[in-house]
Amino acid sequence: MTEAIVGFLRETGLEQQVLEVQMEEIWPSVMGETVAKLTRSVEVKNGMLYVKVSSAALKTQLFENRFELVRKLNEAVGAQVIRDCRILG
Repeated sequence: MTEAIVGFLRETGLEQQVLEVQMEEIWPSVMGETVAKLTRSVEVKNGMLYVKVSSAALKTQLFENRFELVRKLNEAVGAQVIRDCRILG
């Protein structure tokens, strides 16, 4: 995004919502094809990432690595968008 757009979004209070949507859209590219195929939904609300998966093994793996997951996703969008995550089955 250009600086003008980012400035406008900050001024209007929409920056967080745009980054949350962007976070949902980049999930497949950040997590990879296999994880994306096993993911039913990804949603970010008020700094919390909710991921619903169709595999118990993946749920366990993502839960165990949730802090790294949060770091990796925030890094991908270049902002502190999510603080924590919930992995749902």
